[in-house]
Amino acid sequence: MPPLESLNGLVTFVTTARSGSFTEAADALGISRSAVGKAIARLEARLGVRLFHRTTRRIALTTDGEAYHASCAAALEEISAAEACLGSGGLPSGRLRIDMPSSFGRLMVLPVLLRLCRQYPDLQLTMTFTDHFVDPIEEGIDLLIRFGGLHHAEHLVARRLGRQRLVTCASPEYLQMHGVPRTVEQLAEHRSIVGFRHGQPVAWRIGSDDAEGTFIPNAAYQLNDGDAVIEGALAGLGICQMPISLVRGHLQSGALQSVLDAHMQRYIDIHALWPPTRHLRPKVRYVVDELARMAGQGAFD
Repeated sequence: MPPLESLNGLVTFVTTARSGSFTEAADALGISRSAVGKAIARLEARLGVRLFHRTTRRIALTTDGEAYHASCAAALEEISAAEACLGSGGLPSGRLRIDMPSSFGRLMVLPVLLRLCRQYPDLQLTMTFTDHFVDPIEEGIDLLIRFGGLHHAEHLVARRLGRQRLVTCASPEYLQMHGVPRTVEQLAEHRSIVGFRHGQPVAWRIGSDDAEGTFIPNAAYQLNDGDAVIEGALAGLGICQMPISLVRGHLQSGALQSVLDAHMQRYIDIHALWPPTRHLRPKVRYVVDELARMAGQGAFD
């Protein structure tokens, strides 16, 4: 087992790497700048490698330092997670950083999270709403909620929360002016409002789960925000394709009208994703379990 001084050295090293400054690390750790420098020097001497490039103005990790930091940060995270499981009595506490799709997150997930915050006042949230995939390990995010497949998330733990049918729809005003498409091929003659990811418009899913296909619409409007896509459809700009939960109210009110239902029977999965860890923190487990419970009751259908 490493001596206590070695473990303290790891904490000092990780804090310094994240701070990018001996002075900021010293402030964060409550020790002197010289103590930080000496701890790093002892660690480098023990390892036999240089961990930081040093100049009079800044420090930066060496290649060896970057590799060592990744391992040390993961190890300290494991220790912190294990302590959190013991110290919280199994109840969610601390700060949870969660990222969600913009429309679905605000409409469906946010009410669940706000209720959990009232139920567990020691739980704190940092919430972001983005429609493109972000790597939680790189961005320091504890939990992701995402639609679609897992081709970007093979390195993450995934739990499916549910699935939703994709609905292709437009405003009655648009359909009255431009006609109602009767076949998928006729969609090419219409203006559409599509999502925009990684520099490309998002293809629509057509057919059924037994006969899958995709269609690249005439993307007159390319928007990277789900709320904006829906607003564009409500404004009569064109046809859009969205998960049913996001447009159900507009379909029921008549503000939007679905088209090609017989040709559009595709479903999309909803997943909770998080970085792999030996000890799943209570705050993550409680939120995922509650979202799964709500999904099981049909809240996300």
